[in-house]
Parts: sequence; C-alpha cells; structure tokens
Amino acid sequence: MKNIFKLFISAGFLAAATTGCTDLDVEITSQLTEFPESEIAAEAKLADVYYKFRGALGRRYSDMCALSSDEFTGISFDQDYYNSGENSHPTLHALTQDDVCLDWYGDLQSGITSCNKAIFDLEGEDNPAAAPALAMRAFYHFILMDVWGDVPILDHLLDDNEAIDRSPRPEVAKFIEADLQKALPNLTKDVNAGTYGKPTYWMAKALLVKLYINWAVYSCADVTTYDPNTVQNSKLNDCISICDEIIQQGPFDLSDSYREKFWPENGWRIKDFIYAMPYDRITAQGMCYARYRTWRQMNSLDVSIYGFKLSASVGGNFAVNPNVVDLLSLPGDERNLSIVGGPIYYFDADRNLTNEPVLYNGEQLVFTKEITLKPGSVPEEINTGKDVNGWSQGYKSVKWFPTYDDYVNGRNQSNDVPIFRYADIILTKAEAMLRGGAPTTGDTPASLLNQIRAYVHAPQFEGDPTLQDILDERGREFFDENWRRNDLIRFGKFEDDWGLKHEINPKAKTELFRRICPLHTNQLNTNTNWKQNPGY
Repeated sequence: MKNIFKLFISAGFLAAATTGCTDLDVEITSQLTEFPESEIAAEAKLADVYYKFRGALGRRYSDMCALSSDEFTGISFDQDYYNSGENSHPTLHALTQDDVCLDWYGDLQSGITSCNKAIFDLEGEDNPAAAPALAMRAFYHFILMDVWGDVPILDHLLDDNEAIDRSPRPEVAKFIEADLQKALPNLTKDVNAGTYGKPTYWMAKALLVKLYINWAVYSCADVTTYDPNTVQNSKLNDCISICDEIIQQGPFDLSDSYREKFWPENGWRIKDFIYAMPYDRITAQGMCYARYRTWRQMNSLDVSIYGFKLSASVGGNFAVNPNVVDLLSLPGDERNLSIVGGPIYYFDADRNLTNEPVLYNGEQLVFTKEITLKPGSVPEEINTGKDVNGWSQGYKSVKWFPTYDDYVNGRNQSNDVPIFRYADIILTKAEAMLRGGAPTTGDTPASLLNQIRAYVHAPQFEGDPTLQDILDERGREFFDENWRRNDLIRFGKFEDDWGLKHEINPKAKTELFRRICPLHTNQLNTNTNWKQNPGY
C-alpha cells in the first residue's frame, strides 16, 4: 500500500512540475471508487498477513518447544532466570495457564483475522489472488491446533462481540487441509527473493506433509488415547505422494553447508529452505535465540566465544540435555558443531572452532555434560548455582550464531528461522514408509536417511533403519529448530525419561494430557465461554 501511495503522489508532483499549474481549485473528473485490480494491488491487500508468527517464533513459542522437548533444560542461578518458573515449568512438563511461553495465542488469531480481512477485500476465497491468505490462514490454524488441540475455526470476519467456540481438533485438521487444497492451484511455484517468507505452492505442500505425517495424532478426539503402535494413519500414502512431488519437481536441494544455513547471512538463497521466517536486527526484530543459549557470563570477557566482544548481557539458561550430546557425536558429522561442551575454545572470524581456550578468571571454561543442581536448592527451580560451576552446567547451543551488531541492537539477530526444510521432506518420506505407507520410486528408508548423512559428512547408515533411527536422525538434523516436541509426541516418546524431568516431577510419566498445552489465562479471560483443556 505504501508504495502505491507514493506512486500516486509522485505522479501528482510530476504533473504539477511539468505543467507549472498553480490553480489548486480544479474540478475532479475521475477518482478511484474501487481498489485497483492488479497484482500490485492484491499484494498490498495481503501485506499484513505474512509475519504474525514472527514474534512468537523468535522467542516464546521457541521457548515452549525447546524446553518441553528432550533438547534443553531450563536452568536458573539462585533465582536468576527462575522468573516464577517460566523455564522450569516447560522443562518439567508442569506448564500452567499463567506461563509466559504460552501467551502468544492472540498474535496468531490476529494473523487469521488479517487473512480473513484480505480474503474479504479480495471478494472471497474463490478469487485466485486470495490463495496466499488461505495458505497463511491454514498455517496459523495449524500452529494453534498443534499446541492447544481444539481451537476455533475462523473462516470469516467476526462481528463485534461475536462469541466463538472451539472446534474439535479433527475438524480443525480437515479445515486446514481444505484451505490448502483450495489455495494450491493459485499459489506461485517461484522461489526467489520476492516470494521468500511468503506462502508458495511448495510451502503449502510442505504444510500438508506436516499435517499428514501427524494425522493420527490430530485425528484423535482425545489426545491421551494416541498410541503410534495402535492408531492408524490414513494419510501416509498422501504424505509420501507429496514428498515425491517436492523431491522430484521442487527447486530444493541439500547443497548448502549445514552450519551456514543457520547463520545471519542465510536467506532466500538457501536451497534447503522451503519456508522460513525472515528476521533482521533493525527492520524485522524478535529473533534472540543466542541470548539464552550463550554462557551466562560471556559478556564479562574481553572476547566472547564467538570471537567478538558482547556489549550486552546474556542468559545462559538453556542447557543442552545429555541425550542430545550423545546424538550429536557421529564421526565427522558437521552437525556436531551445533553445540559446545567440555573444555571450551574460541571460534575465529570465519566461525571455525580454534584450539585457543576460553578463559574465565585465568581458568579454561569447562561445560559439563550432566546437569547437576546446587546442593540444598529447591529442585523445582532447577537451580545450578550462581557461580562458574553453576553457569557451566550443560553444553550450549551455538547453532544460531550471532554477530557483534546484534548485541548493540537489543540482541536482536538477523538469522532467518526455517520452518519447513527440504531435509524434513526427505526424512518424513522415510518415516511414512516405515509406518506402512506404500513405497514409491526407488527410494528406501535407508537411501533417504543416507542422503542426509552424506551432505553433513556423517557415516552412512548400514542396514535397515527403524523408526527409532529416524527419530534419532531427526534429533540431529533439526536440533534447536522447534520441531522436537512435535516429533516426540508423534513417536509416542513425549513421556519418556530425559534430563531431570522425571527425577523432579515423576507425574510427567503418566500425565498424557500434557501433549497439548493449557490455554493461557489471557485467552480464557478474553473468551469467557471457553473451558480450560482437560487436566489443567
């Protein structure tokens, strides 16, 4: 809209300059009574629909996903970063309706409203120009449904004071599917700077892949009844078919270096990215992963582990769980450099790990694999102590490498966050085949898995992989990318032992209702006709 407005104003000034007219009291002989029907005009109407997930993905949604999975433990340091349990509650599978990591529902509901407004302005869902809004509406519903289960199906603009009810999760899944199928014929297949971060044909197909591989989870009316060993997924063949289309016809590949895909220079040129959220430390803020994954006192050093001075404080409260350290240990695997632990060394200007030790008070820093609590502390606070020993509990993630400029701009990073990747399509096809989907082409689960192993320089897998092997490979490939919680639930592993979860909160083994999250208090106060999710 802004560009169109500037164009009209510029044209007016150009006319005034070329005619030399000074009489402003002239008769208006023409005017725009409708929004112009053009690609530019349609894009202007869609400008508000694309990035409503940016804030949540950059912080709180990521906190919930990472800390409730087996990837991280949210530690505190004698109350530093305890913050009423905002990190320990998801870690211990003890989320409450007041936890801040759940207070972003309204962002995505606003996104759905923007989609519906655009669809209305474009005169309905049947207008091909409305396809991007339909795809984004489906995406926002997907995220809400995945986290909270039953959510409203918002397929129209709400009237003032209109009460909305939550729909059962299986109905929401079908609605998402229908929106995507309606949008697909009119979505662009172009992949370039202009389509980056927006819904394309391939983004919608990748979202269908996610929907279908999780269909057995989403089609359960009661989330506690889901068991991957007994519940059948009726969408496996559809899932494989779409994976084949993306693999055979899509413009994606695994040619990019693994680590570089997550650096601040990433963007639309990364051939593995099907759909990503763009961030910029100045113009598109909100991504701050390194802030909480960096050692607590790193800004007190003359030079940080990253090879430059940090000008602002960091949290250090995301400690990598020991099981992830074990996963990221294949010989030669580039993904191993996503974490650092044991004796700590600096990265150089090219982000390569050196043999120069990081010193603190004259001693080399050493991060422990196991996470040990401070003696006498309250277990529920996961307090490791406010000293060098406490700060150094657990390995740290360095996957989302920051820059010096990030820390002089509110610690906002310019690392774009991928949501759907080509590598995910490859491993999802392998999983769907192992779950009983009909084999296609010449691919086997082993050949698909080994495509991933090859590009990260890990040893080739020998033999026939099991579903556990696929889950392990997903743990390596998508570490710290917000999908692990989703994976663990689908594989029936969300209640398994890891970290300190079951030592501190034994109920986590049996509280299957925690596969969906509690509605936040703010949503219950806004929608007084809603009831809290069972169990909370």
